[in-house]
Amino acid sequence: MKKIAIYGKGGIGKTTTVSNLAAAFSIRGYKVLQIGCDPKADSTKNILGEKNIKTVLSTIREKNEDIKQEDILFTGFNGIKCIEAGGPKPGVGCAGRGIIAAFDKIKDLNIFETFEPDIVLFDVLGDVVCGGFTMPLRDGYADEVYIVTSGEMMSLYAASNIAEAMKNLSNRGYAKLKGLILNKKNIENEEEIVSKVAKEMGTEIIEIIPRSPKIQLAENQGKTVIEVDRDSDISKHYLKLSEKIYSGVEK
Repeated sequence: MKKIAIYGKGGIGKTTTVSNLAAAFSIRGYKVLQIGCDPKADSTKNILGEKNIKTVLSTIREKNEDIKQEDILFTGFNGIKCIEAGGPKPGVGCAGRGIIAAFDKIKDLNIFETFEPDIVLFDVLGDVVCGGFTMPLRDGYADEVYIVTSGEMMSLYAASNIAEAMKNLSNRGYAKLKGLILNKKNIENEEEIVSKVAKEMGTEIIEIIPRSPKIQLAENQGKTVIEVDRDSDISKHYLKLSEKIYSGVEK
C-alpha cells in the first residue's frame, strides 16, 4: 500500500490534482482510496459526479457510535473509494480536531484492512499546519508528501510552511517530502521561481501541470479530465505524474 498526502494552499488546484491522480491510478489498474481532509468536504466531488456524500464527522454527530463502513465509504469513477472527513459546524469547534476525530473513526472501522487499497491519497488543506492538519503526516498514515504550488507568493508561502512543519516532525520517522507539483498560473518566470524555492526546501519540482481549459470543462460535468478525455495532452501530464509517484521520483 502506497500512502500519499497532497498538500497545498486553498484554491491552488490541489483537489483537481488529487482527483485526477486518483483517476489516473485507477485506470492503471490500482485500487484507490481518496480521503478528503478539508472541512469544505469537496475533495471527491469530481470522482463522484458532484454527488454530496456524508462526511465522517456529520455521521458521527448523527449516529454517535453506531457507524458502519458503508455510512462513510462511497464508490466513484472506476471503482475509486471516497471518504470525506468533513469539519465542525461553521463557527463551532476546531477543524483540526475534527480531522483527528475522523481519522480515529476510519481507523476504528478497519477501512484500510477491509478494502486493501494499493494507493491511498489524502487531500489536505495547506493554509494551516496545526495538529489536526498534520495528522496525515503522523501515526503511520501517509508515507510520502507532495505539495501543489504555483509561482504566486501566497502559494509558495504555504508550501514553505508545510515543508517547515515536516522538518519539525522529521526526527519522529513521519512522512517524507518527495517534491513539488507546479500547477501553473502562467506568471512571469514561474518555473524559475518555483525551482529556486524547491531548492531552498531541499526538494525539486517533479511535474509541471500546464493550464488547460479542458480541466474546467470536465469539472463543469462533475468529472476529472482523465474520465472525460484520457488521451488529451493535459491528461497525459496527470498520467505521467501518477507513474512518477508510484515508481518513486529519482533524486
